[in-house]
Amino acid sequence: MFSTINNILNTIDDVVWGIPTIALILVTGIVVTVSTRGIQFTKLGRAFKSIFKENEGHGELSGFAALCTALSATIGTGNIVGVSTAVLAGGPGALFWMWLAAILGTATKYSECMLAIKYREVAADGHVLGGPFYTIEKGMGPKWKWLAVLFAIFGTLVGLFGIGTFTQINGICGAIQNAFDPQNTNIAFYIGEHAYSWATVIGGAVITISAALVIIGGLKRIAKVAEKVVPAMAFIYIFLGLAVIIMNATKIPAAFELIFKGAFGAQTGLKALEGAALGVVLKTAMQKGIARGIFSNEAGLGSAPIAAAAVQTNEPVEQGLVNMTGTVIDTLIICTMTGLSIIIAGGDVWNSGASGAALTSKAFSAILGGDGKSIQFLLMLCLIFFAFTTILGWDYYSERCLEYLSKGNQKVVKAYRWLYIVAVAIGPYMTISAVWTIADITNGLMAIPNCISLIVLSGVIAEETKKYFDKYPTL
Repeated sequence: MFSTINNILNTIDDVVWGIPTIALILVTGIVVTVSTRGIQFTKLGRAFKSIFKENEGHGELSGFAALCTALSATIGTGNIVGVSTAVLAGGPGALFWMWLAAILGTATKYSECMLAIKYREVAADGHVLGGPFYTIEKGMGPKWKWLAVLFAIFGTLVGLFGIGTFTQINGICGAIQNAFDPQNTNIAFYIGEHAYSWATVIGGAVITISAALVIIGGLKRIAKVAEKVVPAMAFIYIFLGLAVIIMNATKIPAAFELIFKGAFGAQTGLKALEGAALGVVLKTAMQKGIARGIFSNEAGLGSAPIAAAAVQTNEPVEQGLVNMTGTVIDTLIICTMTGLSIIIAGGDVWNSGASGAALTSKAFSAILGGDGKSIQFLLMLCLIFFAFTTILGWDYYSERCLEYLSKGNQKVVKAYRWLYIVAVAIGPYMTISAVWTIADITNGLMAIPNCISLIVLSGVIAEETKKYFDKYPTL
């Protein structure tokens, strides 16, 4: 039964993440890069300086809180599990396509967040609602509302079945089991042929209850947790990643050679790709690299603009700059550290049979030495924090999508919170491959209407950007 379901999901995934979707996302990045005159290159320093600037204006969050909320949803299992699954499926070359998607995606993230503030709605009580659904409806016109509705439907599904629940809790429980019961000896029960250990059951229950306690408190409680947890977890993981890179500085040129060769179809010694034709290797590396890159940094997905819309600011461009740093932090820094660590660890690690968090843990342990237990424990903590905050961030995103669909009906939103918590609870008992394939499918569907709106509104993006920098040439 599980193999049949996986085959169906893989067929759907191949259609959703076919050449048209990949081309749409890359073309969107190119269009907005041109429209903003390469803002990800020319204004990146200013963007980082803007993170801690105090803002004034309508909204519910500070710019820093909104960035942390967005990062809480993006820095998740994609950075640890997603990169490893991309390398396993597409070879080291997948990392190149992650980079390309991120470089173009930085301008995309700026554009979608800027437009979300420009077209947001602020109610009389100060409650803010904004995101691609309002960007489409108000920016493109009422006749495009059907596209806005599609985005909101897909956004709700991504939260409930994709990034927000299944992948995160599944990744957490995988890391907990890898740290405490790697041989899966303490079995709690079976579902079909799959055995589930007490580590998975207890870990899943604790995370579900903890998430429920925060989610029921709404946006401000989510943002408060994110502001404290995100910087700490990112620091720990970056420290480990830097240790790996510094200790293996001489191996980095060879790792980059593998990445660039693999990106264009060369064989890399990975068993999963042995014997595959050149075109298949190239397509797989491109597909998995871009899909996992989008999963990780969410540029073009339309999620970060939902948090950005709640920022206390009267300057859309300013918050767009702040939010575009998230793509750099998430993919160009954190994902790169994971990918390089796996590649540097070598073929014995790639082809060891490990997957997900276990593969990343095995790579770090192989490089940093020791008994591996301390590295496993630290990675487990990072993954728990990464994934836990992603669960919280995506609850907020999907709630705002549902609020748009239900025209602000809070009873529907509160009922959805409980459904979301139930989805978190069942996530540990799904297979890794099924979980990630479902996430890829829902991500792709969500990205399509958002990317269409960015291309159509590229003239508005160019005009707003020019107007702001003419008015404020320096920070």
